[in-house]
Amino acid sequence: MTEMFNPPHPGLTLREDVLPALGLTVTEAAEQLGVARVTLSRLLNGHAAVSPEMALRLEAWLGKDRGGDARLWMGQQTAYDMWQAGLKFKKKPLRVRPAPLMAA
Repeated sequence: MTEMFNPPHPGLTLREDVLPALGLTVTEAAEQLGVARVTLSRLLNGHAAVSPEMALRLEAWLGKDRGGDARLWMGQQTAYDMWQAGLKFKKKPLRVRPAPLMAA
């Protein structure tokens, strides 16, 4: 299996790429997304995950043609979460017994 690079938290993409490109503050973006400023701030700072609801809000806000596809945001979150889980279990391996083989 090829070693993957540490994927960025999707909030970082929003904070460093999307908001500056749109010329928006966190407050303005939160208002346009219909969420509390603290909710968006937590996402932008990597303290909250992109939920399916937030992914749909991003899609409605940005449009699919401008990088807002909800599935892409969820994929980015999943990549980040899997990387973090992998790091956790490298330090403390999972204790799992393999399932028995299925009967034919």
